Amino acid sequence: MNWDRIEGNWKQVKGEAIAQWGKLTDDDVDVINGRREQLVGKIQERYGIAKDEAEKQVRDFEQKY
Repeated sequence: MNWDRIEGNWKQVKGEAIAQWGKLTDDDVDVINGRREQLVGKIQERYGIAKDEAEKQVRDFEQKY
């Protein structure tokens, strides 16, 4: 699934995002609203990881869904 489809189906996919990244809150996921860069930034912030690692995790998530 490409990111456009994830963004378009964010209401359905956001539960999967919370399951994968448990430190993300419902409010975080609502603010992200399917925007890829916002998701990468929140993952970096919540997990204290580098942007490259957050990008990799989001790519893996994108391929899975």
